[in-house]
Amino acid sequence: MDTGNTAFVLICAALVMFMTPGLALFYGGLTRNKNVLGTIMHSFVMLGLATLVWVTVGYTLSFGTDVGGLGIIGGFDYLFLQNVGTEDWGDGVPHLAFMIFQCMFAVITPALISGAFAERIKFGSFLVFSTLWIIFVYAPMCHWVWGPGGWMGEMGALDFAGGAVVHMSSGAAALAAALMLGKRKGYGTEAFIPHNLPMTVLGAGILWFGWFGFNAGSALTAGGGAANAFVTTHVATAAATLAWLLMEKLHSGKGTTLGAASGAVAGLVAITPAAGFVDPMSAIAVGAGGGILCYGGVLLKGKLKYDDALDVVGIHGIGGTWGALATGIFCTAGIGGVDGLIAGNPGQVVTQGISILATWAFCFVMSIVLFKVVDVVMGLRVSEEDEIRGLDHSQHNETGYQF
Repeated sequence: MDTGNTAFVLICAALVMFMTPGLALFYGGLTRNKNVLGTIMHSFVMLGLATLVWVTVGYTLSFGTDVGGLGIIGGFDYLFLQNVGTEDWGDGVPHLAFMIFQCMFAVITPALISGAFAERIKFGSFLVFSTLWIIFVYAPMCHWVWGPGGWMGEMGALDFAGGAVVHMSSGAAALAAALMLGKRKGYGTEAFIPHNLPMTVLGAGILWFGWFGFNAGSALTAGGGAANAFVTTHVATAAATLAWLLMEKLHSGKGTTLGAASGAVAGLVAITPAAGFVDPMSAIAVGAGGGILCYGGVLLKGKLKYDDALDVVGIHGIGGTWGALATGIFCTAGIGGVDGLIAGNPGQVVTQGISILATWAFCFVMSIVLFKVVDVVMGLRVSEEDEIRGLDHSQHNETGYQF
């Protein structure tokens, strides 16, 4: 065993775990105060639910031996973590360390979706949907891209740390959620003002911090690849923060604190698939593009009139899509072993485009189906009375603040 690589992967797993409470704060501050705990709970409870789904069945479906040579789903080699122990998974890293690192990705991805249906979903329905989504959407996507024999990976699609697996998948599911649950009561006729922006900025800072584990950790070794991913992650996020603020200034006259936090997350999303394949100067373009395009994506929901409460589609869906495409444009063999468009290989952009279309189509359709099943069996949306009272009281019998 390589103790250095093992320590690196375990520390990065802890960083990715910390991202989910960070997301809870980021989302919680954006809602009205009567829904703060219900929103935070959507993220925090995934540390329990998604972990148990992952270690029992999710991991084997993602990383088990490919079934039938089709590149679609993994087999039951690792069901209930059988055959997963301290043996070398690669580069001197124990299999268990790799498994738990990947577990933290499975934890945060369904938590990301929750921003789309904040303030109006039944808690029990959310838990059932998330369980089904991890099994029937996340695990196949993970296998397609990173699993042994997965068809996207075999095709040559590049996704260093989850542009398709985490961000496009959650963005597509978020769009399905907004359409299936409908608009919040009063949407479009009354102001929905974030109740605690300092909480949101704290959450964004935790996400930025944890994302170093998310991206650099995906190198799975404490070496040059991790160093490059760390630097490109930070540089892209810095560029996106400033790009979003510039767009706000040009569009509305003032840059906002919420804009800075949103821009940072947009940059983190955009660089995720590219972090290990591009150099730091290219990362500036990836991040700036993410800030500009995601700002436009957030404005787009007003034009199309769907209620994506916390802008999951605009930031994660569009940011992940741009990041996947930008990977094909800016990647270079000197960094990640594959040349992209600028280095003279336009075919990589085509490959990335195919992976983008497949991800959106599969994740959107499957999410619609799962939402419909849950709605028929137990209902998705809280009653109008419960929505007016707030989810903190109606779903959890508590309040976030005592005045």
